[in-house]
Amino acid sequence: MGVDLRQVVAAVLTLTMFVMLGNMIKRDHFDSVTEKLPGEIQDVAKVAEQGLYTIANMGKGPWLEDGQELKPCWSKSNYDELSRSKGYVTFSLTNGPEYHVSQIADAVVVASVLQATLVVPDIRGSKPGDERKFEDIYDVEKFIRSLDGVVRVAKKLPDKISIRNLAVVKVPNRVTDDHVIENIHPIFKAKGNIRLATYFPSVNMRKATEKSNTDSIACLAMFGSLKLQPEVNEVVDSMVERLRALSRKSDGRFVAVDLRVDLLDNKGCHESSPAGRKSCYSAHEIAIFLRKIGYDKDTTIYLTQSRWDSSLTVLKDIFPKMYTKESIMPADKKDKFLETEDSEYEKVIDFYICSESDVFVPAISGLFYANVAGKRIASGKTQILVPADISGSSAPATDFISPYVMKKNHLAHSCFC
Repeated sequence: MGVDLRQVVAAVLTLTMFVMLGNMIKRDHFDSVTEKLPGEIQDVAKVAEQGLYTIANMGKGPWLEDGQELKPCWSKSNYDELSRSKGYVTFSLTNGPEYHVSQIADAVVVASVLQATLVVPDIRGSKPGDERKFEDIYDVEKFIRSLDGVVRVAKKLPDKISIRNLAVVKVPNRVTDDHVIENIHPIFKAKGNIRLATYFPSVNMRKATEKSNTDSIACLAMFGSLKLQPEVNEVVDSMVERLRALSRKSDGRFVAVDLRVDLLDNKGCHESSPAGRKSCYSAHEIAIFLRKIGYDKDTTIYLTQSRWDSSLTVLKDIFPKMYTKESIMPADKKDKFLETEDSEYEKVIDFYICSESDVFVPAISGLFYANVAGKRIASGKTQILVPADISGSSAPATDFISPYVMKKNHLAHSCFC
């Protein structure tokens, strides 16, 4: 009996994901939010003067006003004429939306450098059988239009090409054109068509120190190609509206906290680095952090945790208006979008609600935090607060603004002006 390449790729990706995730949580810690910043922005007053944020005057609590939405710096003008396609590049989106944006960027860069046709990917979850079509979650027509003039895009692989005959090529996240030319092009030239499997050596989303010929392509793909399909977008919008309605005492503003119990149970999760920083914070620690920086008991909090867990009780005791997906999702949508715990739908909903909230607090360091930060920076929603253990009874929220914002060192700052 023949071996199904789809099953082989899925098994490899699933195993790699769990090993990688454990290593990431153990070794990657939040950037320090207390170290001094270079140049003229070493104190909060000067940062405020430069327009990174302003203190909001309305309502109670340490709310900050949003900044201005940024404009894309990239240009498609250099890619109006495409040469004849030299083959096909296929891939799958895996492990959730925080990975999708990076996988899309890498695949588009590879296809562009190879002058190949990119095949619209399928979507695969972390559990066996959790497979979906691209259009189940994302707007496929928008995706194709956004890449017009940059790479050719096909909705499916031609029938004459068997997926079993595709060479599987591992691609590092944030792949460079040099890497494609040196390591991928020879395989593509020999095989004619390839299948990509992106791996993540780190979760570093800082700006690159050197410019690449494909920077504009990566920016366009990461920030300009993915849009939720209408039904999923409608569910996200309705949940955001519900959270705002529940937040009348804070003028409709709410805090989104990325806190997932399964990741907090990782053995290395709470270990401090040599600098004293941790890679994740428990529900109790987040509750104390939020109270010490000034959020009162009436603050509305959205948690990415999919289902209720007893460890969350302490957080709900301090912040009674705390909600998970199952408590605010429209009743007629639950059968579809809450069908299985930790499904792709649930991950996507979390990612976009955290991107649209007034405040985002990542209780867990990693790619979710990094890529939500990127979307927020682009839209001007820069109140991203990195948690920490506060020794005193209180501290200003401005002490904990993410370094991605304060130092402007996120990749998004290379893509938006």
